[in-house]
Amino acid sequence: MNLQSKVSVFAVALASGLIVALLGIGLLSFRQYSIATATEHIRSSAEIVRVSLTEAMINGVISKRESFLQRLTEVQGLRTARVVRGPQVEKQFGQGLAREKPADSLERQVLESGKAVFELNEEGGETLFRGTIPFVASDNGQPNCIQCHQVSPGAVLGAVTLTMSIDHLRTKALTTLSLMVLAVGCFVIFAFGLLRRAATPIADTAVDVEAAVQRAINGDFKAVVEVRTKDEIGQIAGDMNRLLAFLDQGLSRIGQKVAQLTNHTPNGEGNLLDNTIRVVETLTEAAHFKQAIEEDQSKDEIYGRLSRVIEQRFGVAEYSLYEVLPTNNQMLPVRVNGEAHGPCRWCDPQILIRNDTCRARRTGHLVDGVSAPDICYAFRPQTEGDGRRYLCFPILQSGAVGGVLQLVLGEADAARAEALVPEVDIYLRETAPVLEAKRLMETLREANLRDPMTGLHNRRFLEESVENLLAQAQRRNAHLSILMLDLDYFKMVNDTHGHDAGDAVLKALAKVLVRSVRGGDYVIRYGGEEFMILLHETAATVAMDVAEKIRVAVEGMKVPIASGVLQKTISIGVADYPADSDTFWQTVKFADVALYKAKESGRNRVVRFVPALWEENNSKDY
Repeated sequence: MNLQSKVSVFAVALASGLIVALLGIGLLSFRQYSIATATEHIRSSAEIVRVSLTEAMINGVISKRESFLQRLTEVQGLRTARVVRGPQVEKQFGQGLAREKPADSLERQVLESGKAVFELNEEGGETLFRGTIPFVASDNGQPNCIQCHQVSPGAVLGAVTLTMSIDHLRTKALTTLSLMVLAVGCFVIFAFGLLRRAATPIADTAVDVEAAVQRAINGDFKAVVEVRTKDEIGQIAGDMNRLLAFLDQGLSRIGQKVAQLTNHTPNGEGNLLDNTIRVVETLTEAAHFKQAIEEDQSKDEIYGRLSRVIEQRFGVAEYSLYEVLPTNNQMLPVRVNGEAHGPCRWCDPQILIRNDTCRARRTGHLVDGVSAPDICYAFRPQTEGDGRRYLCFPILQSGAVGGVLQLVLGEADAARAEALVPEVDIYLRETAPVLEAKRLMETLREANLRDPMTGLHNRRFLEESVENLLAQAQRRNAHLSILMLDLDYFKMVNDTHGHDAGDAVLKALAKVLVRSVRGGDYVIRYGGEEFMILLHETAATVAMDVAEKIRVAVEGMKVPIASGVLQKTISIGVADYPADSDTFWQTVKFADVALYKAKESGRNRVVRFVPALWEENNSKDY
């Protein structure tokens, strides 16, 4: 129910209540007035009867009282008049005329009590008011009752009963009351008209304000409230218009700034306020996200955190996160559906070895496979025709594409793709510089941990990694075999053919060593022409086979130099952690002792450490 209807209902209810109250009070008042008037009329008539009867008795004409009573009923309104004698009068003068008897119950009550009694009766459709008035003896005035009656003052001599119609009083009361109700009704109608006229602009303004507020809730602040009056209601309408204009202009400016921050211009659809709040919340959350990833130690931690955002913040379960390798034309999947370094599932695997076949990598622009499903030929859904769509975001680092995020959306999620784009862009923009910084740091750290000439890990890498290596071996209850390797007579190469030839030999040896072991094993240039190999989860028996394989490969290695071709041999010592020692560096010493034994025994051989070698070595040192 609107305000105008409420005002109308209130006015009608108020007028109805007022008229009902007026009718009730009027009817009650007129009833009391009619009864009071009739009572006084009957009392006056009864007094006249008493005085007339007293004079008639004194004057000796009491026998004519009936004609007097008959004439009395001719008075307007009076219907009957009757006199009854009291017991003391009957004792003195007898019972009187027959028509005076018998007295009814009310008359007997009055004769006994000496108090008047009145009552209303309905007879023949007419309302009659009856009053029975006692005649009480009095010695006041001339003539008086005591002059004729042998009674004391105050005795009840008799009673007169009069009845009169009060219909004419009721008619007058109803007429008067009707005129009053009519007057009040006219006043109420006039007042209602004034009230409605005054309330109409208030109600209409309220309707306009409500409509404007509903539009504002839905993000539309362009509603205008009509100013109908120059009073407070008009002031409210004007203030409402100014408030809406202020909000509209403010949100438009905020939207423009947000568009600049996100590099995404909103399409103008949807709730402007909700969209703005959502983007601002995303900017705030992305800032916290950036602060968190800046404190991460590695790129892998950042990729893991970004994956959780994709799954939890954006509700996307199927996605691929690729890193573009700067040294070649390849891409590396770092997260696929949350799995670290998972297989390529949503694209042609060709993109991993030729990253220019990835459209997002090649163009550096968003690839919208929701609105244009066939835009990228490299997209390969696991099931053809399943309705899956994709969004591919390039991760720009210093103007180049350093990675690609691919979101795979089902038919149900495709509808929210447009809303996802600016929010995902915000997170990727915050992530990109941090990833680039971590990549540069890892590159610098990797340069410090590798030998610049051979590209192998150096001794510093071993010192920083040894704790992780040992923890991994202990957790898996696995062996870690240590190979110490040293080229035979390497100093002669430098002395005879120069340092360039020596460098060529070391480079060739590094390649042979890397090819001879698994990808997860570590090949370390320990110093000069001495090398170390760490074989993960490998016992000494297997390590001896690997060492022999290396010895044979080095023996057959031919290194071209300016003056011809060089061939060298290598000596190798093997020790097993924790079989030989539960201390890593002690195991390294044992491998070095075995290497020394290989050189002492004639070089170009592999020697397995045994405790006797350590005792022999100590005795020589002594």
